[in-house]
Amino acid sequence: MHLPFTKMHGIGNDYVYVDAFQTSVANPPAVARKVSPRRTGIGADGLILIAPSEIADCRMEMYNADGSRGEMCGNGIRCVGKYVFDHDIVRRETLRVETDAGVKELRLEVEHGLAVGATVDMGEPALDPASLPLVADRPLIAAPMEIDGHHLEITAVSMGNPHCVTFVESAETAPVTTLGPVVEHAALFPRGVNVEFVELLAPPPSSRLRMRVWERGSGETAACGTGACAVAVAAVLTGRGERHVEVELLGGNLRVEWREADGHVYMSGPAAEVFSGEIDV
Repeated sequence: MHLPFTKMHGIGNDYVYVDAFQTSVANPPAVARKVSPRRTGIGADGLILIAPSEIADCRMEMYNADGSRGEMCGNGIRCVGKYVFDHDIVRRETLRVETDAGVKELRLEVEHGLAVGATVDMGEPALDPASLPLVADRPLIAAPMEIDGHHLEITAVSMGNPHCVTFVESAETAPVTTLGPVVEHAALFPRGVNVEFVELLAPPPSSRLRMRVWERGSGETAACGTGACAVAVAAVLTGRGERHVEVELLGGNLRVEWREADGHVYMSGPAAEVFSGEIDV
């Protein structure tokens, strides 16, 4: 079939978006594997369907580049908000988007009639092992661990999807592409995990952090919104960061606040449309 699509990205974390209000996708995992390769497909970190919802303004279905289902995507949900606003599906600056991690609320930033970014209420972070899931009898906060012969200090955080945060001297030289997949598939994380390598850019508690990320099912990506939120939480829990931080990623910066008032994490950043087209799948 000819599949209409729109390529979008949030600070370089790019996905192929399909308007499922208009187009039915019979086998999303297979389509994700078809469109994601950089040389033989459209090129993306995965596939996101924008579909009708019975409980929110729309529903986001996310598939990683390998076809596996993802619960949540922080950069992706900002682009979903931009798409439904710009394409007149819901012409409102506050939106509710259903995800596999629950309903998330967005406040769009609009310029000249188009959405250019959003602040997302990502909800409360979870640390209990069942939420990630994690094979442990307690939350892991700055916990020394040995994973396949590698000694790490890790903090495990769920932002609706699982994250393993480790602090390093330099994000630039961190072993993201070698150690990342080892941790992703470690027995400690039975459903896999996203792995963040984080550098403090000022003495603790710092308001600026730099991270690189190995994403479950996609490999190293230019950015990860849920990962930036998990990093901000881990920095506070370990005394390394403030509650309002700027997180530098390969593709750009995100602003993250873990509010004391309600315990929710709020993430702010841009969203951009690149191009639209059709592909045979």
